[in-house]
Amino acid sequence: MEILLSICLGVGLSAACGFRIFVPPLVMSIAAQSGHLQLSDDFTWMSTPEATVAFGLGAFLEVTAYYVPWVDELLDIVATPTAVIAGTIITGSFVSEMSPMLQWTIAVIVGGGSAGAVQGLTDVTRFASTTLTGGFANPGVSTMELLSSTVLSILAIALPILAVVVVFVVIWLLWLGAKALHRKLSRHL
Repeated sequence: MEILLSICLGVGLSAACGFRIFVPPLVMSIAAQSGHLQLSDDFTWMSTPEATVAFGLGAFLEVTAYYVPWVDELLDIVATPTAVIAGTIITGSFVSEMSPMLQWTIAVIVGGGSAGAVQGLTDVTRFASTTLTGGFANPGVSTMELLSSTVLSILAIALPILAVVVVFVVIWLLWLGAKALHRKLSRHL
């Protein structure tokens, strides 16, 4: 059961990286410092005050950049592969009590996969928002992504199994939204 909870925790935090890359590590760092999250030995550095400050600064810069018109679109180009890498590392950190081959296979598939799926679908949403509104709706998209990342990160730590259910629902809703936006864009182009 512990391995299942570890995988669920990793998936929830990894999917949150698909919305914002630095918010889940910041939440992890704060939770570890306050005793609400046990990190594996290789990742105890994340529970230091220095790591919290670094993640906080990274989160601040990332969130701020997503509110700058057109910078948000450019940031998505960098954020997509970075989210997959971050999701892989985060999930790998929670499933460390197994063989390295199995650990990193699970991390890549479920951690990187969930981060990549969420990030890819948010990329489509932002592109459609930019195309349909000239970027005027992008701050709203950015706010929803920030809230989603924060809530999902906290939920993953507090209730990991529920977080995985939420991840599947979010991916499904984003997928439906992306399909609807694609149809709408097809009619306008």
